[in-house]
Amino acid sequence: MARQVAYLGLLILMLVYFTPSAGASAASEKKPDVTAQSAIVIEASTGKVLYAKNADQRRYPASTTKIMTLITALEHSQLDELVTTSENAAATEGSCLWLAPGERLKMLDMLYGIMLISGNDATVAVAEHISGSVDKFAKLMTEKAKAIGASNTHFTNSSGLPDKEHYSTARDLARITAYGYRNPIFTQIVSTRNIVIPWPGKNHDRDLYNENKMLWLYEGANGVKTGYTEAAGRCLVSAAKRDNIQLISVVLDSERMWDDSIALLDYGFTQLKLVTLIQQGDIMKTVKINDGKAESIRLVANADIMIPMAENEQNQFSTVINVPNKINAPINKGQKIGVAKVMYNNAEVSSVDLVADYGVEKRTFFGLLWGSVWNLLTYVIRNLA
Repeated sequence: MARQVAYLGLLILMLVYFTPSAGASAASEKKPDVTAQSAIVIEASTGKVLYAKNADQRRYPASTTKIMTLITALEHSQLDELVTTSENAAATEGSCLWLAPGERLKMLDMLYGIMLISGNDATVAVAEHISGSVDKFAKLMTEKAKAIGASNTHFTNSSGLPDKEHYSTARDLARITAYGYRNPIFTQIVSTRNIVIPWPGKNHDRDLYNENKMLWLYEGANGVKTGYTEAAGRCLVSAAKRDNIQLISVVLDSERMWDDSIALLDYGFTQLKLVTLIQQGDIMKTVKINDGKAESIRLVANADIMIPMAENEQNQFSTVINVPNKINAPINKGQKIGVAKVMYNNAEVSSVDLVADYGVEKRTFFGLLWGSVWNLLTYVIRNLA
């Protein structure tokens, strides 16, 4: 009897510890309650919105502006270019890299100074280097934002200092950031915790520590930028990657921006799972061959495509295959013939090369001649019958 009671007690303990309770399940699905006036969390590859609060409300972005500054600089310069600091740049107000007039740093070092410690002086130096003035550079930033799809955004400077015509939204900042993560150098810079860069004229270098505490607070955190002005309040664009799922959250004018961001990212990860849509080696298409020893060739995917998606969402994705109607022999095994694209809401979210499953040799002259004779004989016999 005692043994039975013991087994029963053990069973109850196992049920308590290993059976998910209804309360735990409900908690994981409960939407976050954030203090931010505007907030959003999205999945980066698809742009799928997992949570939003006043996401299209125009607000001052403060130094989260520098995300667009980074993207624009990466697309209009080389990382090893030397950027000279003007007197105008050195005199820029707010947080700074302590650049001196005439000081020269590589573009990459300037960008680290912009993103890790929010160097306003570096944003002006970079803007002047690329466009000649901050105003012209801000126009480049705005044009790129519109091209990305951030249609409710307008920049007047490269730093995020207050201006009534300088605004964005939580949704637009998330879109801009998702675009940035397509560039490995962007990802490298915004996920860097600490770096040492030169300090010409000093007997020591600049030792920069990222002001984004999420890089230390949150598992998988890999970006991106803090921001604060009295007009904007506390702002944070943060990001994290777990199990190949990249999330981006934005909180604007938040009382507790770290807590809000953690809550948004936690919620986002509970909403998604990674689904394999295409496996390496899947036969995606068969294409006819001209002058080959085989009449057709199978095209297979040369890699997996795995997409983060919510439950029962798979039917919202489609595959578009781009291959020629015919290809000429010879064909080597593994030769790229086409591409398969995965689409979500009519936009490409991933792609994979389609390659030849095996090699096909070109037919010789006598092979081609015999093929022609055989086709002629087949035609004659078929018509006589």
